[in-house]
Amino acid sequence: MTPLAFLLIFIIFSCFILFVAFLLIIKPSLAIEIQRRFYEKINWKIEPISMAKEIRNTRIMGWFLIFIALLAIGYILIRKI
Repeated sequence: MTPLAFLLIFIIFSCFILFVAFLLIIKPSLAIEIQRRFYEKINWKIEPISMAKEIRNTRIMGWFLIFIALLAIGYILIRKI
């Protein structure tokens, strides 16, 4: 794999992570529902003890993902320039 192809794949992946992170921040209840449905399919029933805390933690996870994705994009672009 050429360095340019790796760079392109890395940036596309990071942009996808940014999209998911913004989704977690904007619609945390959707992410929680998707997780709940997935666990139901594998025969586990999960319910948050406190939905307010679960939503807060999901938003924090979204902000963390944004930080990590931007840090990764910045690192790879600075290293290539």
